[in-house]
Amino acid sequence: MTNIPNSDNLLDVRDGLTSKERMVLVCLAQMQREMGDSYVSTSMLYGRVVEHVDMSVAEMQSILQRFGKG
Repeated sequence: MTNIPNSDNLLDVRDGLTSKERMVLVCLAQMQREMGDSYVSTSMLYGRVVEHVDMSVAEMQSILQRFGKG
């Protein structure tokens, strides 16, 4: 059996983001526009993200922490 990596974890050559990281950023930007650039809670963001991609709370928090260290 070949070891085929999960495409959700592959980095995109355009920006170096995985599809899950990109979805978090897209949903965050979308929600900020909808709310007038105000604070978006993590729980609200998680609810929006899991509508599009399967992700645990811990996984999303890890992604948000990596983005915060930039």
